[in-house]
Amino acid sequence: MNNIILASASPRRLTLLKQIGIFVDKVCPADIDETPLLNEEPQKYAVRMAEMKAQKVAPLYPECFVLAADTVVACGRRILPKAQTYEQAAYCLNLLSGRRHSVYGGICLITPSGDKKIKSVKTVVAFSRLHDTEKKAYLDGTDWQGKAGGYAIQGKAALFVRKIIGSYSNVVGLGLYETAALLKSCGILGSAS
Repeated sequence: MNNIILASASPRRLTLLKQIGIFVDKVCPADIDETPLLNEEPQKYAVRMAEMKAQKVAPLYPECFVLAADTVVACGRRILPKAQTYEQAAYCLNLLSGRRHSVYGGICLITPSGDKKIKSVKTVVAFSRLHDTEKKAYLDGTDWQGKAGGYAIQGKAALFVRKIIGSYSNVVGLGLYETAALLKSCGILGSAS
């Protein structure tokens, strides 16, 4: 039996893992400082966050595989917040309206032997130009709360997505193809039949 610990509080990541037949033994969110470093690039930030989460949780479960991930929404080099307030979500929507942006996923797996395996994923998402009434209707709901960039693609924000290039599951919260590759490399996930 492969003991897998998910170092994340995201229910979306748990659901995505179940989708590919991975059932974690325990969810253990990592309490880390998520402040970006000065001039830190979004992709490097996503990987650093995933790595820090895994490293924080791994010592608590030395005989387990610890999987961690982070999702970052960025406009150019600008890292958008995980919207906690209406104002933050409105700022994100205004910035994303009518533009392409990148969603970076960082994935880190620490094995019981202490090996660290890292993957990075990039997805490009293009939003349609949003009218004030569309923005207000979305912001009056709760889909944006705690979401990177102030939106959840699997919710009502799907109406805004004009085009996507790359991994859809990465935008939801975990690049499944890349995660499966990490797990396969450790013998946890067999080939699909």
